[in-house]
Amino acid sequence: MMHPSADPGRRNSRANARVALSLAILVAGMVAMAYAAVPLYRLFCQVTGYGGTTQRAEAASDTVLDRTITIRFDANVAGSLPWSFGPERRTMTLRIGETGQVAYHARNLGAAPTVGTSTFNVSPPAAGIYFNKIECFCFTEQPLAPGEDVDMPVVFFVDPAIVEDKNARGIGEITLSYTFYPVTDGSADRPYAAASDDRAAPGTGRL
Repeated sequence: MMHPSADPGRRNSRANARVALSLAILVAGMVAMAYAAVPLYRLFCQVTGYGGTTQRAEAASDTVLDRTITIRFDANVAGSLPWSFGPERRTMTLRIGETGQVAYHARNLGAAPTVGTSTFNVSPPAAGIYFNKIECFCFTEQPLAPGEDVDMPVVFFVDPAIVEDKNARGIGEITLSYTFYPVTDGSADRPYAAASDDRAAPGTGRL
């Protein structure tokens, strides 16, 4: 005995629902991958030193060599951020493995509250994996009121393992460069009083 076939319209509706669900899952996966790409790339750079990315250290080196190395400090302000920004000194010579500290000074020259965030790199790139920062202010938002200034310290050392790397052991000078950018994702438009709650206090740094 022949049974009547299922309603074609119902079959099409179910098929369309499955296609829509599959597309939604695909889009959600692509969005998740896009958000994950940035931290994963940053982690890759930190592990490999790719592009001059420096390393993070919890404590100072327990080995200090007799050989010295010179660190140059560079500072830049990008975009429309009305700040003056620079290091307290341009160079420092210290022994490999010795802990060094330098402060960067920023001042808001504008007439309105502004928020900046900094990126950094080390050159030559081969030195990045051996440049260890114990304290720094990179990748964090720094709000400043009109005329306000702040000192942001960087505490660092050069890993003694650099002398064992045939591609880096001949390096006698390393440049640490910071660039401050205006925050443009909407955070800079928030009331200054609210933004001030999570900023670095003058004379303190960010990890």
